[in-house]
Amino acid sequence: MNRSLALLLTAVWTICRGLGGSVPVLSPDRAQPYLLTAALALQALLSLAALVGFGLRYRAHGEDLDRWLALGATMWLFAELHAVFTPPLSSDYVSQGDFLRLVSYGFLLVGVWRAIRAAEFGRAVAEERARVAREIHDGLAQYLFAISTQTSLLAGGAGLDRVLPRLQEAAAAAQQEARFAVLALSSAGGSAPFDAALNRYVEFLTADGQLDVDLEIDRDVELGPDEQIEVFRIVPEGLANVRRHADARRATVLIGLRDGQRVVRIVDDGRGIDAEAETRGQGLRNIRTRATTIGGGFSLLNKPGGGTSLEVTLRA
Repeated sequence: MNRSLALLLTAVWTICRGLGGSVPVLSPDRAQPYLLTAALALQALLSLAALVGFGLRYRAHGEDLDRWLALGATMWLFAELHAVFTPPLSSDYVSQGDFLRLVSYGFLLVGVWRAIRAAEFGRAVAEERARVAREIHDGLAQYLFAISTQTSLLAGGAGLDRVLPRLQEAAAAAQQEARFAVLALSSAGGSAPFDAALNRYVEFLTADGQLDVDLEIDRDVELGPDEQIEVFRIVPEGLANVRRHADARRATVLIGLRDGQRVVRIVDDGRGIDAEAETRGQGLRNIRTRATTIGGGFSLLNKPGGGTSLEVTLRA
């Protein structure tokens, strides 16, 4: 980076030197007014103060924006010095100082652009941290709390035959939740393909043979990192509802395109769901909330002849 900047400055200075030879010689009657000279000198002093200030800030904090502001102030300082020592010409001429000001503006624009990019990245990191914390709280932490509750009952003298099945169920759920969290985060972080990670989770979910799941992912569907994480939650939440409430043996999960729109559809062959269950179910409310988070729509329909079709339509 520093080498590139040095080459750029050398090239700009060479061009300015070459163009400077074409500037006509000034006559004595074109002398610069003293008041204008004083104003230009004051601007040069202010540029010097800005250069020193931004340079010290960059040395102290290492902020990228301060570095680019210091470079811009440097070019502006040389432009002002050029104006101080070179009396103004007709507007028909372009001086070396004008080129230096142009380079100064370029440095300022690059610095601001990089600062905006850094701010957006920082905001995305903060949002992702908040999302991970929420996922841990809503998922793994709940199962660990259940395990803690059951062990407390054992310590209080509760019967082992009553507590042990619940303890085993909570431990298995916590293990599955931990696996799911690793898969979701690795997929969203780019270290695991989305479809491969989701296939692995479906394998975990159907290992006990209670539900047969067909997973279809259209290769033409592109999901952002935030969409991948929410879809990773929506699909298991929907399949969990199928296992608990639909009395189904088979389900199909489709992530594809319909009329140019990206959709996530979960269809089962169970007994369907009534309106009261749709309103009361926490899992369905979670799916609706997650769909809204990524700007999507949610619908739930009973299929003719039995079964349920859950569909999330993602934003364009």
